[in-house]
Amino acid sequence: MKFEAVLGRCRRHELSQVEAAEILGITERTFRRWHRRHEEEGLDGLLDRRLGKPSPNRVSEAWAERVEQLYRERYAGFNAQHFHEHLVKDHSFPFSYSWAKSFLHQRQLVPLAAKKGTHRQKRPRRPLPGMLLHQDGSRHAWLPGCDRQLDLIATMDDATSELYSAFLVEEEGTHSSFQGLREVTGEHGLFCALYTDRGGHYFNTPTAGGKVDEDHLTRVGWALAQLGIEHIPAY
Repeated sequence: MKFEAVLGRCRRHELSQVEAAEILGITERTFRRWHRRHEEEGLDGLLDRRLGKPSPNRVSEAWAERVEQLYRERYAGFNAQHFHEHLVKDHSFPFSYSWAKSFLHQRQLVPLAAKKGTHRQKRPRRPLPGMLLHQDGSRHAWLPGCDRQLDLIATMDDATSELYSAFLVEEEGTHSSFQGLREVTGEHGLFCALYTDRGGHYFNTPTAGGKVDEDHLTRVGWALAQLGIEHIPAY
């Protein structure tokens, strides 16, 4: 209806084709094409001709079946991003990550992630290396052929994601934290701030899940304070 009204004004020479196209939010070329189709076919000529037709970029059934088979037989447990990376690298998968993620959700191969709360929103990275470091431990059976679980202690830079230190220990604690910090400072010098979880070797937390006690420092916290390094707890 809006097109017909604008077209009528254009035919009465009240509007130029450029002005008519601007009112409709389209280009002059598109307006001329619509005008021609309207004259030849009426309002039916303005319908989107892609409706009811499969997209030329549609993922074939053969690919869909192969993707599902690969996930079930070789990549079970992978998240959508890592699975798509292997599809592209190892199986020449030509389609997007968005399709792969939606497909895995539709087939209930990967669960939908819960909506992130405000505290899980992404924040801007620090602008320069050395301004903020992260240190954390991750327990897993890291060594092939060995069922024994070990803690991987990693220390990395917030600005660049560069991994400054990483090693395996029997159990995360004060000694492993100092070892990681010693490796970082020995190679790169002092830094401005350290971000860690609220583990007992990092902070004293009187109430489980509550705020840390900033007046009673652990050995790690005391050492950082002596060096003038800010220690930031993860909440």
